[in-house]
Amino acid sequence: MSHDVEVDVSLDRYQGCLFAMDDPSCDSSFAGGARTWLDKSSWIDVVPRFMRGADLVFGELVARLAWGQREVVMYNRMVPEPRLTAWWSSAGDKPEALPVLAEARSVLSGHYCRPFDAIGYNLYRDGRDSVAWHADNERYVREDPVVAIVSVGAPRSFQVRPRPGVVGAHHQFLVGQGDLLVMGGACQHDWQHCIPKVAHVPGPRLSIMFRHHRADLDGVVLRD
Repeated sequence: MSHDVEVDVSLDRYQGCLFAMDDPSCDSSFAGGARTWLDKSSWIDVVPRFMRGADLVFGELVARLAWGQREVVMYNRMVPEPRLTAWWSSAGDKPEALPVLAEARSVLSGHYCRPFDAIGYNLYRDGRDSVAWHADNERYVREDPVVAIVSVGAPRSFQVRPRPGVVGAHHQFLVGQGDLLVMGGACQHDWQHCIPKVAHVPGPRLSIMFRHHRADLDGVVLRD
């Protein structure tokens, strides 16, 4: 269950960088990208500054999207999820919120050979907004799904840990200001990820999550 909310993000306290104020575009060369193997079948790619003009993208999406706040079960009761969300699918009758998102879908689809056809948006307004340890629900209907996340706004810690019984180490990635993080292989089957609460952050963060095979997920509630 979710309900619409008014977004109160104090953009004047978000200190962007000059690089992120360029005209929005994507780096189709994936320059500077590096792959971290979590185990022999699970990996995470990180491409710094994949999306140029990230601050402009952040501001436009915060203003344009219809933000909602879902409810989740916690301590045996329904409570508001500590972040705001929005959703877009190619199955609808509206284009992406910004042209650079269509460009990103095309670039990512070509690079990872997946037909990315849906975008989930998650807005972390401050350090109290977070998401608990979980794996994405695509794993229920798709073997080895690929989930690509572009982070705009202030950097936040993206943490990864193995599921019980899986051998591996805890990893932490600091992403923001247009960085791309991609989870692939058996990552959603064998690993979990989270955005933890923190005492202090330099400003809000918005994650843009590109997903594939949305049609296969009819009837599946996506948590992310």
